[in-house]
Amino acid sequence: MPYKLVFTSEAKEQLEALKIDEKKLKRVQKCHGFIETNPKHPSLSSHKYSVLKTEDQRDLWESYVENRTPAAWRVFWFYGPQSDVITIVAITPHP
Repeated sequence: MPYKLVFTSEAKEQLEALKIDEKKLKRVQKCHGFIETNPKHPSLSSHKYSVLKTEDQRDLWESYVENRTPAAWRVFWFYGPQSDVITIVAITPHP
């Protein structure tokens, strides 16, 4: 079942800022495509981000945009608010 992706205002700003780096933007868009169709796709290495939860106590997930690169980028997201929606919270270098 494909999910609909929605973006927080912070994630929208981060995505907009990536337009200056076309290569990185394409990698992030590819990651979004995998999240949309299969959030547990092996190349994403998606896992619960145990340090944080959302304000309403939903599990926050981390998916890899890149791996084995300095300051590799990650996408943080959660399931919801509806059953067919994934909310992208942040797109950022690995914290």
